Amino acid sequence: MDIFHITQGQVSLLAAPPDGPPESGFYWLDVTHDEVRADPEAWRDQVERVTGTHVYDPHLTDAVNLRHPSYFDATQDYHMLVFRKLALNGSEGVPEPGPEKRLPPAMNKMATVPVTFLLLSCALVTVHAPDSRTIEAARSRLLETRGRNNRVRLPSSPQELMLRLLNAMVDQYLDMRQPLSNQIDRWQRALLNPRRQFSNWMSLLDARVELRRLEHLCEEQHDALQELRDHFVDNLPESTENGEGRAYDLLLVRTNDVMEHVTRVLNHTRRLEGSIETAVQIHFAAMAHRTSEIMRTLTVITALFMPLTLVTGIFGMNFVEMPLLHDKQGFWVSIGIMAIIVVVLLFMFRRKHYLDETPER
Repeated sequence: MDIFHITQGQVSLLAAPPDGPPESGFYWLDVTHDEVRADPEAWRDQVERVTGTHVYDPHLTDAVNLRHPSYFDATQDYHMLVFRKLALNGSEGVPEPGPEKRLPPAMNKMATVPVTFLLLSCALVTVHAPDSRTIEAARSRLLETRGRNNRVRLPSSPQELMLRLLNAMVDQYLDMRQPLSNQIDRWQRALLNPRRQFSNWMSLLDARVELRRLEHLCEEQHDALQELRDHFVDNLPESTENGEGRAYDLLLVRTNDVMEHVTRVLNHTRRLEGSIETAVQIHFAAMAHRTSEIMRTLTVITALFMPLTLVTGIFGMNFVEMPLLHDKQGFWVSIGIMAIIVVVLLFMFRRKHYLDETPER
């Protein structure tokens, strides 16, 4: 477990766990799922020794549950938020149950893993998968501020640090929108291509299932963040001295921004689902239209040959005496009659617009 001591304008990575809460600033206790799962009781005792707060057994179990959905819970001593982020690294991913799915690369990046935040008055505890890019990037940015005379504003509270991490995690979902849209566009063009028959139905179905999972995931994230925001609103300070009111306003602004990003991902996911369903409906409508065109052509051909079959059937009767049967010009007369019948039928079909490529408006 790594412990960062963050004060106003300074960040330090502690070599050893302290024996109590900080006199100024706050702690960031960063740990992985594997470290907590190795000895949960020892980890809880260490957190209690550093922060003075005891983590309850249900929350300790939730912190190492890789299947846990996004969730918020509040106690008198601390608050817990579980937020599912994208598993961008292979080691982060959690294998999904069920048969192997044939998904395009854009869909394969949608595996998620939970990150648990324990929000204390003097510390922020994060429990995440190993090699988390978001956490590593945040750690690197904090450590880069040491020994520099830059004007990078450090988080002033555990709440602000948590919201910064949440914002970075949600931005990963925003980055997925363009690849997903491009993949859906390729499927739409393949579905509506009249020259090639679409056969990738299982991948399309699996993609629709993944989009539905992403929609449910965003709804859970939005609900958890809404409960977090409600908690901030319910605990607004009565006085605005020492800038406390302004600090809470900033927290609400950051929370609203994260929620708005989740809403954008949710709305985009629903639009993609609608695009897939619309493309499938247009595909089957186009198939029905092509079938109708084929049947119309076959019907016209059948209508043209029916009277000709009648004429040939009459002249094919086994009667001894028949008109034109022994006439030298009888063959050509019958051919002329059949040609006239075809011309008359074509003229009638044209007048009735049976042969038009587009229906009459």
